[in-house]
Amino acid sequence: MDRVTESFVSKFVDEHELSAVRSDVQFEHFTTFVTVRRHYNGETFDTADIHTGSGGDLGIDAVAILVNGSLVTDVESLDEHGDISGHFDVIFIFVQADRGSSFDGKKLSDFGFGVKDFFSPEPRLKRNSAIVAASEVMDALYKQGTKFRPGNPICRLYFVTTGTWVGDPDLEARRKAVEDDLRSLQIFRDVEFACLGAAQLQQMYRLTQNAVAKEFTFANRTLLPEIEGVTESYIGFLPLQELIDLVKDDNGEMLGTIFADNVRGWQEYTAPVNDEIRETIASNHTDRFVVMNNGITMIARTLRPLRGNRFAIEDFQIVNGCQTTNVLFDQYQESGGNATNIQVPFRLIATQDEEVVKSIIRGTNRQTKVEEDQFFALTEFAEHLEDYFQTFPEPSRVYYERRSGQYAGKAIHNTRIVPHRSLVRHVASMFLELPHQATRSYKSISANVGKEIFAKGQRLEPYYVSAFAAYKLDVNFRTGRIDARLKAARFHILLAMRYLAKSADLPWMNAKEMERYCTTIMEVLWAGGSDDLCARAALIVEEVAMGDFHRDAIRTQPFTEKLILRCRKETGR
Repeated sequence: MDRVTESFVSKFVDEHELSAVRSDVQFEHFTTFVTVRRHYNGETFDTADIHTGSGGDLGIDAVAILVNGSLVTDVESLDEHGDISGHFDVIFIFVQADRGSSFDGKKLSDFGFGVKDFFSPEPRLKRNSAIVAASEVMDALYKQGTKFRPGNPICRLYFVTTGTWVGDPDLEARRKAVEDDLRSLQIFRDVEFACLGAAQLQQMYRLTQNAVAKEFTFANRTLLPEIEGVTESYIGFLPLQELIDLVKDDNGEMLGTIFADNVRGWQEYTAPVNDEIRETIASNHTDRFVVMNNGITMIARTLRPLRGNRFAIEDFQIVNGCQTTNVLFDQYQESGGNATNIQVPFRLIATQDEEVVKSIIRGTNRQTKVEEDQFFALTEFAEHLEDYFQTFPEPSRVYYERRSGQYAGKAIHNTRIVPHRSLVRHVASMFLELPHQATRSYKSISANVGKEIFAKGQRLEPYYVSAFAAYKLDVNFRTGRIDARLKAARFHILLAMRYLAKSADLPWMNAKEMERYCTTIMEVLWAGGSDDLCARAALIVEEVAMGDFHRDAIRTQPFTEKLILRCRKETGR
């Protein structure tokens, strides 16, 4: 392995606390992170959730399934995505990582054969539990194939080494044969098998660490008057080709990072307004688009004027106009890259003031209905929670990620970053005693946000306790102190940890007593006995489960009730 790649892997291993695993497995996790991040820019994710490499892995080191832009690792969450949008836009990502410096033809073919077997109704190869779990999600998706939009799923394969892909004719023939085999299944709208060497891997990793930077021409603009908190701002319109170049990556795909601050995701053509935009683009009146559409609002943390009408921007987001951007990009691709004469209303705002950013997001997104829960990251409670988490000293600190990707590129261990959705699950499991719903019915749990949890006036300690307990439990899984098969019951283990650490009755979330209650648990988690607490809780959960960790057995209310009774018996309550 070359020195640059080795340094990148070392940095990744440190940030993700993977020093306890073998070097070849570290490289598998590194490659998985880099390739999946190419397509997914949602919340911080744990590569362990999609890593499959071990016996019975079909020659596949990782399987990531993206549904409507979200990373899906279990069947239960599919209903949530279907309910929200009414459709499934799916990308399957398969990864095979080889630390060697060459590409092996047999390994390429075996990888392709394994992926094809993954989709087979009658698989011939032995499967481990991780492959089985991923295939269950795949099966559930294809059973609802009528919901696929804008067509069948996309399939992406990545075979990665530390060498150089030079397009050897024999290897290229094998790569293309894999693509042809998968296309012959007629279950994908697009298939691509990429063979990547060290140079591509390094470049892709850099992209995960650095803010996106672009240059573009903005000729038709007007400088807006001075605004407090805003460096400078413009209003005008962009030719469609300039917009497309601004929002696409080097592979011609939409940049996933640019919508992280947009409260409303891409709704395909299920939203009537998107159909209307498409109809306008397809009509003979494309010149009217500029006066018929509200346009796009973009915020850039850095904006530099260049020569003439050129600008350089870094760390930018489209905070309003997600639907417009996606329809324009989709129709541009459908037309084969015909930009026609469409002009797009465009507002460009340069600011590093978070208060200004929040007010712009709220203001520009009030034009059409957005569920209030989608604004949660902008609430005072979320801000206080983020600040509270950072008051703890470094060894005991975790970071609340209220906005997707807000810690990207910062010197923070990835394992200590707690995405909002994860924190909702952790708090609901430990303090609402709903671990059976944490995975099976996230939607029902999220309905409590702003009411029973994440509500104004509540104590902040339970949120930190839940997050730090989950971090400690994750460390035990990573180091192998707790068997990985218990990970399916991790939310139940969190609940058991609370009972074992503090046997007193649970106070109200807004009560002063809750501070004292949580302080006792914090002291246990901070002390050297935290590993013992995790192990004891896991042992009790395993006892109640009687070794059966299938989701249908443990993700039920009766199982949670049995666990609570067993914990109370253990603590003498």
